[in-house]
Amino acid sequence: MRNSPSSNARLISFLGSMNLAISLLVVVAIASIIGTVLQQNQPYTSYQIKFGPFWFDLFKSLELYDVYSALWFLAILAFLVVSIATCVGRNTPGIIRELRHFRENVQEKSLRAMKHQAAINSMQDATVTQALATRILHAQGFKTRPKAVEDHTVVAGMKGGANHWGYWLTHLGMIVIFLGGLMDSRLPIMIAEWQGNLKPETRDIPASEVPAVSQLSDSSFSYRGSVDIPEGSRANIIFQPVRDGYLVQHLPFEVEVKEFRVEHYSTGQPKSFESDIVIHDKTLDAPLETTISVNHPLIHNGVAIYQANFGDGGSELKLRLHSLSNRYASQDVDGKVFRDYTLTSSDQQYKLEVNDFRLFNINDMEDGSGKIEKKNVGPSVTFKLRDATGQALEYQNYMNPLSIKGQNYFISGVRTTPNEPFRYLHIPVDTKGSMERFMRFLSNIQNTELVKQSALQTTRNSMQQTTVADPAVEAQIVESMQRLTEQFATKGSEGIMAEIAAKFPQDKQESAAEAFMKVLNAALREVYKETLKQEGMTAEPTEADWLFFDDSLLAIDKLPAYGSPWLIHMDSFKQIEASGLQITRSPGKDVVYFGSLMLTIGVFLLFYVAHRRIWVWIKPLDNNQAEIVLAGSSNRNQPEFERYFQQLQGLFQQVMKQEVKHVDSPTNH
Repeated sequence: MRNSPSSNARLISFLGSMNLAISLLVVVAIASIIGTVLQQNQPYTSYQIKFGPFWFDLFKSLELYDVYSALWFLAILAFLVVSIATCVGRNTPGIIRELRHFRENVQEKSLRAMKHQAAINSMQDATVTQALATRILHAQGFKTRPKAVEDHTVVAGMKGGANHWGYWLTHLGMIVIFLGGLMDSRLPIMIAEWQGNLKPETRDIPASEVPAVSQLSDSSFSYRGSVDIPEGSRANIIFQPVRDGYLVQHLPFEVEVKEFRVEHYSTGQPKSFESDIVIHDKTLDAPLETTISVNHPLIHNGVAIYQANFGDGGSELKLRLHSLSNRYASQDVDGKVFRDYTLTSSDQQYKLEVNDFRLFNINDMEDGSGKIEKKNVGPSVTFKLRDATGQALEYQNYMNPLSIKGQNYFISGVRTTPNEPFRYLHIPVDTKGSMERFMRFLSNIQNTELVKQSALQTTRNSMQQTTVADPAVEAQIVESMQRLTEQFATKGSEGIMAEIAAKFPQDKQESAAEAFMKVLNAALREVYKETLKQEGMTAEPTEADWLFFDDSLLAIDKLPAYGSPWLIHMDSFKQIEASGLQITRSPGKDVVYFGSLMLTIGVFLLFYVAHRRIWVWIKPLDNNQAEIVLAGSSNRNQPEFERYFQQLQGLFQQVMKQEVKHVDSPTNH
């Protein structure tokens, strides 16, 4: 009974098995596809918005947001390297023996049993026949080894040993590629995290305030990160994203952006962009000046600097804060993008966080014929307004009025969370192209004394037409108009409907709402007329004036949900652009290239070079002639070898009829 293999033998057999290697390669390929399709190393908030809480948590648990640095991915790579190395180690001794062994001890019976074999009669004696056979094989590129025994001679030929080199290059090339990828991985960062020597920073703070435990020295072996540098500024750090935080990576030099240029299409979409940069390095005799653009990076001392994107570099903005409530004063703010400003009022404090400025905004707009087309609607500013409790709303306000169905409006978008669309407030534009009339009308609605006087005037005009003169009724109507106007200004129509629902039975609510709205509309119309008088208008309002009135009421009705005591409008700006650079140091890249070259050469040798063997078994005959058994084998492409063997057989038959001094090679396959 044969002994069962030991545990070590079974382990080596498992690690070196083809099935294991293929399975691991399939997993690596699938993971690589995920890493290609799913953009890696983005802020977690972006993934939360894109996938929602359930899928975000699932993908996060699988570490799909940083696949190539995931522990399971690195473990599979390491296991695959061990498997390939074991496979090469197991098979290399056999391959070496195969390359050294000409198999000259082959038997005649074995040769005649081969698929590719032929019997040939030689007109020469055995010695001459052996010499001719050797010359033919040499002419065909075979290495030969003869062996003579008592009754026969064997000439064994072999060529195409490079096919086995293909095996080594293919497998070793894969190992080299994996090791190169490991060199550029975040394994050192992961180890430092496990040891407690490194901790990603999650707060949005200036780089100068990032603690040392979240910083990497300029001697790091490899890194990949990005930084936005405004025109005229310089930086010697980049930010490496790590899960929901980042690390500050110091560079061995400073990068200065002298000038950033961007070209746009007629629609406002960016066409191309480039940066004039200066490298300040102590190892250089003078600063290095060059221009980089997309797909044309700078390589300096093994560090690649790519033109990745562009953004705002702290544009200077003049903001006008129009008060939406008489409790707050209008004010002006000279601000910069990425800065925060404290706004005080009589009873509450707000923080204005200016997040972005965009010179071009390409939106779908409806033209005069009703056709939707892409159009640049001009500059916009994006900001957050945070109250004393820390709650914030995000706003996007456009500088220029937008034309919607023939009417012009100032547009302000608001949303509570980044994963929801903006809800837009439309402020009608007056004849001066401003929002002055709307703001005056809004202020008048909130002016208790003015509303009272307007309500009194409206009531008296109505009572004169009905010949009713009752001071008590008059006072009651005036009070109702005042109260409804105040409720509309503070709570909108929803607040009025809520009060009606609370005070009237359901079957009376519709009629009550109709009566309330008539009273409210009368009061608001009178206040609006007073607003026009304040502008110096003495004639009766035109149709355009009343259209402005209707648009104003729609806007005022949405103000309670707008959430801001001010409408912040950008009056002017000075744009400062920032060049977005991606800076990488990838010493493993050249290793990967070398491994890829090995893999390419190895695959070529495996597929296009065949390992072939030819045997010439020579037996002397009594009539001073010889009998030949010609046989051959190949490890690949049998149909092609069949044709080659037939040509070789014909050459042997021709040569063996008579001695020739020169053996010409047929077409060499």
